[in-house]
Amino acid sequence: MSEVRDKTAASTEAQLDKTQGLKLLVELGPLVLFFLVNWQAGKHLSDPKQAIFWATGSFMAATVAALGASKYLFGKVAVMPLVTGVFVIVFGGLTIYLQDEQFIKMKPTIVNAIFSALLFVGLFMNRMFLKMVFGDVMRLTEPGWRKLTVRWGAFFGFLALLNEIVWRFYSTDTWVTFKVFGIMPLTMVFAMAQIGLLRKYEEHPSH
Repeated sequence: MSEVRDKTAASTEAQLDKTQGLKLLVELGPLVLFFLVNWQAGKHLSDPKQAIFWATGSFMAATVAALGASKYLFGKVAVMPLVTGVFVIVFGGLTIYLQDEQFIKMKPTIVNAIFSALLFVGLFMNRMFLKMVFGDVMRLTEPGWRKLTVRWGAFFGFLALLNEIVWRFYSTDTWVTFKVFGIMPLTMVFAMAQIGLLRKYEEHPSH
């Protein structure tokens, strides 16, 4: 009997790992394409400054495709990728229509600032938005949700500030590289750093 349980647990864990891998691939795909198109277009266009607009158009199309893939593969689209996708379409559209790259550069600042503000406002109003979104996945005590909310709120605020510094004081190519190979790894490292908190404040079912 225990052998059957072990096999079932192993199968479930493998399935979860596969699902998480697919989710990561779907989320990273548009960012990687954004970087590659900007890099290659800058080499081949007569005006390298136009590369960011080609990259933005590709990013928008890939984002829509990624949201569709999420819906098809997982049956739903998570809140954060959906909100981010809407901002990509809006600010990407403004970037291309007005031929002004500042809009797509400002997008991460605005999105992260909104996430940060929502988490802290929710905390002040005693509404744990992280719990509302991830409550079915993670079981934490109330102090755990509060600490996690403070940490993620501060982290989103940090990302907003960092993006502002990079896009205002560095070249477009540097910003694109930072967006792909800076923000995502930082987010993954920060998320992994929360494992200790998740274990410490894990809510165990009462017997």
